[in-house]
Amino acid sequence: MKRQDVLKAGGAGLLLGKAAFPAIVQAVNRKPTLRVVGTHVTLQEPIRRRAEQDLGINIEFHPGGSAEVLLKAATDPGAFDLYEQWSNSIRVLWQANAIQPIETRRLTYWEEINDLPKSGRISPDAQIGQGDAPHRLLHIQPNGTLGPKPSGMISFLPYTHNVDSFGYRADAINEGIPYETESWGWLLDPRSRGRVAIINAPSIGLFDLALAAQARGLIRFNDIGRMSRREVDHLFEILIDYKRQGHFRGFWSSVPHSVDLMARGDVDIESMFSPAAARLRGMGIPCVYAAPKEGYRAWYGVMCLSSAVDDERKEAAYAFMNWWLSGWPGAFIARQGYYISNPQRAKQHMSAEEWDFWYEGKPAENAMTGTDGKMVAEPGEIRRGGSYLKRFENVAVWNTVMDTYEYTLTKWKDFLLA
Repeated sequence: MKRQDVLKAGGAGLLLGKAAFPAIVQAVNRKPTLRVVGTHVTLQEPIRRRAEQDLGINIEFHPGGSAEVLLKAATDPGAFDLYEQWSNSIRVLWQANAIQPIETRRLTYWEEINDLPKSGRISPDAQIGQGDAPHRLLHIQPNGTLGPKPSGMISFLPYTHNVDSFGYRADAINEGIPYETESWGWLLDPRSRGRVAIINAPSIGLFDLALAAQARGLIRFNDIGRMSRREVDHLFEILIDYKRQGHFRGFWSSVPHSVDLMARGDVDIESMFSPAAARLRGMGIPCVYAAPKEGYRAWYGVMCLSSAVDDERKEAAYAFMNWWLSGWPGAFIARQGYYISNPQRAKQHMSAEEWDFWYEGKPAENAMTGTDGKMVAEPGEIRRGGSYLKRFENVAVWNTVMDTYEYTLTKWKDFLLA
């Protein structure tokens, strides 16, 4: 894509080591301020406070909806030092010259990062999943493109990651069996008409609905991660027909928005991220986070370095990236159902009971609490979807920016306005 195409696409989408760092501070005799743009799911106040404390710098978090922050980063790299979101944003940011290469030699824990972002597989027998698996976008190739061959330069720091599906109220929809009866097709079940919400992000919500339409036998994709224009046209004919029948109650743009929709009783089922389901359970709402039999839509968290960052803030940015893999942050985000790319270091900051529940898929020995301290699992409860290994062995598709991305943005806008 040309730069002007990227900016146009972004606008359409909107419609919808610690040890070394004190020396840096000492040299300039003041605290630098690091500006981080990203989403609500990781830009949380406890994380910001702890990072400031550990690194001795000032940190500003600027969270927003996924389309909003992608537009901001792609059009104004001078407005941020680090950008963190999901791997589907990488192609847009790289083509827009909004981010610069990250040197792996400056990443303290690079060798500890597991095989998932480096090869696309969590285990030798795991399916990689269609679309933009992280290893396909990670390394900067000699010709300046992104690809799987190591080069010492990467487009993003692989850190948080998870698999996404949908959440539903067990008091409104009969609870299914993970990997057996729970299905993406439930999002398009006529029995839920008027009680369904979808994420308003074309490169994410598109795949939720594509998986749903395929699960119901309404369409068959040759490669769901590389849809042709003809397949996109057919899919949106189906979706617009559903929209005109009043099937969708709303389109959410942030995790808090998705929580509000279900907490207010507006919807019974919706596209959802794991922290939202945990938050709803902590509020006493019987939200079940599905393990679809077709497989998950997976994503990888990306932390990117602005192309406009100055030398001082670049040093701070590397320190912050290294801090993210130092153990405590990984343990913190595990309590909202997220994983870190070097989990063994996070394990050192988790109780044995927490590790067994969040990573091993074992029954909770005690009540499990989320990042807000509220209970998200009762004693004896098993995390839906099972272990870290099990979940990432069942990936259907990764968040992806396809070759038809610009075209899908136009179709998504038509869908919203139908």
